[in-house]
Amino acid sequence: MFIMPAISMKTIAEEQQSGTLNWLFSQPVRISEIILGKFFAVWFVGILCLFPSVIYLYTIYVLGVPAGNLDLGATFGSYFGLIILTAAFSSVGILASSLSQNQIMAYLLGVFMCFILYFGIEQLASYKLLGGTDYILSNLGFYKHFLAFTRGLIDTRDIFYFVFVIGICLVSAKIFVEKKK
Repeated sequence: MFIMPAISMKTIAEEQQSGTLNWLFSQPVRISEIILGKFFAVWFVGILCLFPSVIYLYTIYVLGVPAGNLDLGATFGSYFGLIILTAAFSSVGILASSLSQNQIMAYLLGVFMCFILYFGIEQLASYKLLGGTDYILSNLGFYKHFLAFTRGLIDTRDIFYFVFVIGICLVSAKIFVEKKK
């Protein structure tokens, strides 16, 4: 939630600040290709940040009593969920970077948006202020969809939810970058 906006804050905001965004517009590359290239680069760096945790997985696997006493379904489901959550946070960070002209504002906006999408919506729904729509509101946040992955349950509804959010954020970022053109 804090690392992905930090990685993605420079994607578009710095390009605009340094003037290289205009140079990118003059190249024979579509804006959607620019946004997708930046998204995949940020997502790849985010996935690389997850690799050191494999050391802990190996240590727990070896030192467990008996050796190998580890719920691999929940573990691999959690890693899969983290990879998808990293992609969602990357797309939100790129959207925040396309909204602002300053890197610091892009980072703060990205952290705020990620926080609201992960914790804020769930907390608002837990107050039970809206009656029956609290269930619908809780399904709009990242937390409920990520929680299924931590239990080892890989559900296509959760995958489609994250793909939908990623698509909405990237299309919105494309629209905001086109306005800057």
